[in-house]
Amino acid sequence: MNEIISLNDYIIAHCNESMEKALSAERYPLWDRACPEMSDIDFTRFGLMRCMSTVNSGRHFLQTADNVHDEQLPLSTYFNSLKSLRRRKMLEALEEQSYQLHSKTLEENGIDYLKQFPELKQYTVEAADGHFIDHACHTEKSKNGKVYAAGFIYAMNLKNGLLRPLCCVTNGTKRNHEIPALRNYIETQNNNKNKQGKQLYVYDKAVTDHSWWEAQKLHDNYMISVLKENSVATFFESIPFDDKSDVNIGIESYSIYENKGIKFSLVEYRDPETQILHRFVTTLPECVNPGTIAMLYFKRWTVEKAFNNSKSDLKEKKAWSSNFNALKNQMRLTTMTYNLMRVFEEVSKTQAPKHIHPSDKKYSKALEKSVMV
Repeated sequence: MNEIISLNDYIIAHCNESMEKALSAERYPLWDRACPEMSDIDFTRFGLMRCMSTVNSGRHFLQTADNVHDEQLPLSTYFNSLKSLRRRKMLEALEEQSYQLHSKTLEENGIDYLKQFPELKQYTVEAADGHFIDHACHTEKSKNGKVYAAGFIYAMNLKNGLLRPLCCVTNGTKRNHEIPALRNYIETQNNNKNKQGKQLYVYDKAVTDHSWWEAQKLHDNYMISVLKENSVATFFESIPFDDKSDVNIGIESYSIYENKGIKFSLVEYRDPETQILHRFVTTLPECVNPGTIAMLYFKRWTVEKAFNNSKSDLKEKKAWSSNFNALKNQMRLTTMTYNLMRVFEEVSKTQAPKHIHPSDKKYSKALEKSVMV
């Protein structure tokens, strides 16, 4: 990324490289097809352009593409492509490779926010949460005459800050809870032959189901959450930990509790500044420091910041369509755009530190000072 090129040229190069890797990852991809009206690379590029542009609708984007970017797109071709099952499957494969390329770039630039926690090295650590936006304007009303928000579940990699799309919760025609969608996604991934390593999900208290997560340990899936206020559990035994370690400052207890025959770990952490007591539950092995568990849950709020960025910076406040293929394409294009900006920011800090904004420098110094204290 030392070479000076335009944003459009970089996006085209990145999409082409991602496509090459996606094609080589499958022997005979059924989604690979030539389209003279709009190639798959152009479809992806236009999707990224739409996310980056401050537009209010698809028609607004087409006008902006024509007037500002000198890109003339046939209206029917564009909207039909968003709803295409083939395009959706293509974008699934391309987004996965795009994510891997960005991960490699950040790793080469020394980006690993959790490197001081060696016990997490074997885990992919992701903070996940549901994200809901306004439904599309043509969304059909439900039987009771109501229309709801459209929703997705995203996951942020806490090691490099990249965002990943997990699943679509609802298109707005009915109100769906996000947890069944999350479970279905995880169970589907368990059957994926390409699944690698251990997966740690950091989620809010709605995810807590001790028996289900106990079964997920067989598939190397683990979770961290906060203890529900009405939770009923029996103390089983204490877990020894190094209370002299800086990582475990604020930890008052680390114990095993039992609920209906299922054992789980409970961390009690008191914030040194506010003196508020927090209780976290996890299915992680006992070798993981309790302070690390508490820290990871607090880091979960960074995914909320990503959601705010998608709404304010990318202006992704409304569903593009009520069609599920279009919604899933929007979900993936949003994360690809966010990751693109994330990589630009992190790499620029490494390669051109003199251009770092003063407020960012001030924030970094404040963090370093707090760590020293």
